[in-house]
Amino acid sequence: MTKIVSNPLPTTIIEIDHLRTQFGRTVIHDDLNCEIRRGEIFSIVGGSGSGKTVLMRQMLGLETPKSGTIKVFGENIHAPAEHHMEHLRRRSGMLFQHGALYSALNVIENIAQPLKELGEIPKDMIMDIAYLKLHMSGIGFEHAKKMPSDLSGGMIKRVALARAIALDPELLFLDEPTAGLDPDSSDSFVNLIQSLHQLLNLTVVMVTHDLDTLFALSSRIGVIADKKIIATGTAMEVTQLKHPFIQTYFQGGRGQRAMEVLRSETLEQPVNTKSGARNGK
Repeated sequence: MTKIVSNPLPTTIIEIDHLRTQFGRTVIHDDLNCEIRRGEIFSIVGGSGSGKTVLMRQMLGLETPKSGTIKVFGENIHAPAEHHMEHLRRRSGMLFQHGALYSALNVIENIAQPLKELGEIPKDMIMDIAYLKLHMSGIGFEHAKKMPSDLSGGMIKRVALARAIALDPELLFLDEPTAGLDPDSSDSFVNLIQSLHQLLNLTVVMVTHDLDTLFALSSRIGVIADKKIIATGTAMEVTQLKHPFIQTYFQGGRGQRAMEVLRSETLEQPVNTKSGARNGK
């Protein structure tokens, strides 16, 4: 009897090799290398002008690097083949910093738009799916017919997130997800992202400058400085590295406060009595 063994899913979702980004004479990235693993929340941090958002846009195929390769789901997305981008669009979602909702469409129409564009879902199912995503994002159905101009900043973020997960993506990109939110709304949105990350088995790539969000969500952090990623690791690992940017960025007052919260949460996690190891989230 022949035993059929299924191939395991690759552990690397995004692989970036020797990336160079250049606009005119200005070099943004030079020999940047990075890999993002299945199931993690990978956060990108760096100083102003370091090319964080540019790097994310390149991962999405919206911009093309000067040289180097970016492979997403094992395919070079900048290779001259249309199916690469179609492949990526079907399997990924994007939450833009300011939501980027269509102003002429109401809430439920915004969420339904990716489903309509796909062109493969029966029309009578599209709204059912859109309402499900609305519910998953923590917004009541009574808000479904509101226009974006009638929404608060926190609600815009949630509607945009609902649209980003409309196609059940494997990969989710977040650009400054908590920017502009008050502390309570920010904490609530972080909790929503954590919940959806686990529920949908997402791999998440996030750009953020908010240290509380960074430490609360990140499985690993990639630090951009000197035109490349100089370090990757957990928050605890990265903040211990002796580099001028890391010391300035993480060791200031806000960084110290955020790290104290992280340390206290780590100490409060239950201990596995069989192995003696702390259980992660």
